Amino acid sequence: MDLEHDIEPVTALKRSAAELITRASERHSPVIITQNGKPTAVLQDVQSYQRQQRALHLLKLLAQGEHDHEDGRIHDQESVDSLVAARLAAHRGRR
Repeated sequence: MDLEHDIEPVTALKRSAAELITRASERHSPVIITQNGKPTAVLQDVQSYQRQQRALHLLKLLAQGEHDHEDGRIHDQESVDSLVAARLAAHRGRR
């Protein structure tokens, strides 16, 4: 993000919204919108937003995995293989 060029007052958004949207889309960089000199909104292209949301989702999954590990809710491959084999054998035995 280029702080000199990627911060715009709300009046610039009102005056030239299409231009700011094009800029955000072409640069894949957000435009910070200010109101009364304070940052109040972010204008971001859809592709960057979707990438950001996917990254956030992955971070949440990683955090959940860490919590599961800390709480002992994980299994090694060998124990999972044994569990699956036992369940398959039990299922086949019911036929």
